[in-house]
Amino acid sequence: MTKPLHEIAPQSLRRLRRTLAVVLAIFFLPLGYAVGSYFFNGEARADWRSARRDSSGQAPDPAVVSEAVIQVYAARAVRWRGAFGVHTWVAAKPAGGAAYTRFEVMGFGIARGREAVRVHEGVPDAFWFGSRPTLLAELRGGAEVDALIDRLHRLAAAYPYNHEYRIWPGPNSNTFTAWLTRQLPELSVEMPPTAIGKDYLVDNAVFGNAPSGGGLQVSLGGLIGFTVAPEEGLELNLLGLSAGIDLSPPALKLPGVGRVGFSGSPAP
Repeated sequence: MTKPLHEIAPQSLRRLRRTLAVVLAIFFLPLGYAVGSYFFNGEARADWRSARRDSSGQAPDPAVVSEAVIQVYAARAVRWRGAFGVHTWVAAKPAGGAAYTRFEVMGFGIARGREAVRVHEGVPDAFWFGSRPTLLAELRGGAEVDALIDRLHRLAAAYPYNHEYRIWPGPNSNTFTAWLTRQLPELSVEMPPTAIGKDYLVDNAVFGNAPSGGGLQVSLGGLIGFTVAPEEGLELNLLGLSAGIDLSPPALKLPGVGRVGFSGSPAP
């Protein structure tokens, strides 16, 4: 016998409330823990002006390694933003090159007319205002890696948000890095769940590839959506925050906290 409507409605409402409670717990409890830890440990009070910007010792020395190199890094963002997410960038040197070029987006100076995309010679693995970077991906080789570096330059010049920057939900530095890596699937980059802005698809697109260049991503303005891909596993995006599960290698992905489990990154 079919239940009366007045009995079905309260049951559906209770199920909806339980579902919402689980979703909020998955997204906001880890974020609260990460924010509390960040401020409790005093990282938010550190003086960014005097913070470390030197090499972390993870990039091959151009004087020793002559082959072409591409690396992708992530490091906790500056000041209070570091409680929530990371800043990402790509560094590369061609075969025989004496220095690295960094490809990144920064918001400093945008209001004064400065371009967001910064392609400049610099320390590839530098501490980001005191935060040690994590190496996300690396490619070394000959002509094929040099060809990818040429593509990096062309892509950086074509980035559609060169005069626009928003910390949340994007476009920001992570939007730029994810935009590059989507078009360079050879890098197989799995962006960390703390890379807020990576799910912001350009040109108001709803469907696209995952930041690793494969799989499927559905996103509404970087605010809500999901990703299914071999590199990323399954990720849910809510208000720019990412949570999910990865099977290869096994790990949970939590907002603010990052990846919990086996690391899928190259060893520093």
